[in-house]
Amino acid sequence: MLLIKNGILHTMEKPGIICADILADKGKTLKIGENICEPEAEVFDARGLHVYPGIIDAHSHIGISEEKVGVQGDDCNETTSPITPWLRAVDAINPMDSAFHNALAAGITGVMAGPGSSNPIGGQFAFIKTCGRRIDDMIVKAPAAIKIAFGENPKTNYGSNGNTPASRMTVAAMIREELFAAREYFENDSSEKDFRKECYRELFEHKIPLKAHAHRADDIFTAIRIAEEFGLGLTLDHCTEGHLIAEEIAKSGYPAIVGPSMASRSKIEVEQSDFKTPAILHKAGVTVALTTDHPVTRIQHLPICAALAAKHGLGDEEAMKSITINAAKICRVDDRLGSIKEGKDADFAIFTGSPLEVRTKMLAAVVDGKIAYTIHC
Repeated sequence: MLLIKNGILHTMEKPGIICADILADKGKTLKIGENICEPEAEVFDARGLHVYPGIIDAHSHIGISEEKVGVQGDDCNETTSPITPWLRAVDAINPMDSAFHNALAAGITGVMAGPGSSNPIGGQFAFIKTCGRRIDDMIVKAPAAIKIAFGENPKTNYGSNGNTPASRMTVAAMIREELFAAREYFENDSSEKDFRKECYRELFEHKIPLKAHAHRADDIFTAIRIAEEFGLGLTLDHCTEGHLIAEEIAKSGYPAIVGPSMASRSKIEVEQSDFKTPAILHKAGVTVALTTDHPVTRIQHLPICAALAAKHGLGDEEAMKSITINAAKICRVDDRLGSIKEGKDADFAIFTGSPLEVRTKMLAAVVDGKIAYTIHC
């Protein structure tokens, strides 16, 4: 049992702050209020400190592209076959990756982690917490999405070697063919189960979305077109040219996970990368989260990315929402995470000030009601 006393709470349930205590037990937020007394609880005195819900990175490759290890620790892409939806990120994410410590030290307690974008269909993402030694104990939702990818990455990985796909038309056709076969499989309801089709069940039951790697405007529209053809959920990940087509994205109703805007413009399709993109999308009516795409940008720099998005028009409140409640909603875990609310998971980050200020110190990260990282006590 943990009692956080006298904190300045940014609940992200609504704008503004409240000064209150938080009582947590058995991984959940039990009570929020003034002058809570619980003699059995461990007490963290947060007087003068700012308490936020645990920060969330809505798209990363943490633990699956390990830091410092090189090829031995890189399990991000299965580059021998372009269609691999049955692959599960949880079988490759290594919680011993040093990036997990860096995430906690930045107040990042939840991440969407999964395969990269070499394949048109790459596998299953998982939403996990950043504290733990066994991945099975860190899972919030798995599968949490099925990764699809458009543009340069699948073309380069396969087409440059004389393999399929070598064009955007082929990438889209391969995704369509696979989704068509999966739909037929479920409609026929065969008594013989197919492992390579069963992985789509939660997608077609609308429990998880397609997670689309799409930078260029035309690739974004192709992702939307395919999702609409099959009536499926979709998140537009990276969405680098989203500011050029913001009204059209808004009409689709699909959310955007923007970034990594702090990375280099290392290829043609990211030449329009800019921190103004989240603000333009938000003002058009698109729900926006941010991504570091770790390790493309190191995960601990997510709050800095949010600060730069705020500076370029998103504003402080929306910038914080993009790495808390909006990220949780887009990842479909907002029933448990993304805000401070009674009944939700007791995941908090305690700062000396705003996380959007580079000089602010992160003093403690709380995961499942337990202090997972601290430099305060």
